[in-house]
Amino acid sequence: MRRVLAAAAITLAGLPAFAGNDDIVRVKSFSDVATTMDRLEAAVTGAGARVFARVDHAAGAASVEMELAPTQVLIFGNPKIGTQAMQDDPTAGLFLPMKVLVYRDGAGQVWLAYEDPKEMFDGLAIDDDAGYIRMMTGALGKLTGKAAGQ
Repeated sequence: MRRVLAAAAITLAGLPAFAGNDDIVRVKSFSDVATTMDRLEAAVTGAGARVFARVDHAAGAASVEMELAPTQVLIFGNPKIGTQAMQDDPTAGLFLPMKVLVYRDGAGQVWLAYEDPKEMFDGLAIDDDAGYIRMMTGALGKLTGKAAGQ
């Protein structure tokens, strides 16, 4: 019962976020991609996490004379949290540091998207109830909410 209540609380905390069948959580933004990404980066650093890279996929596409709607990825993490996952299963390093994609869809709506940490580690020797998974899930919800302007 506690698992059900915890899952419901996490789900409600991220509104208007939703997860599709593909385990990707999407959060609707009320700003453009650049502003949303700037807010996300500020929220991440403000929370004491480290930004490793900011990748501009649209700029990459333009560099080879191709078009892509504004699309950026922020790669970031907190070694105090991520290291615990890698201690439980070193292959967790394939999924870390965390990544959040900010993109504009075909209808012009801007979204933040990330993989649900619980699902991200599915199939690894990591307990679904590990405290660091709850911490990652909560942090992603808060950070993307701030970036989205909620």
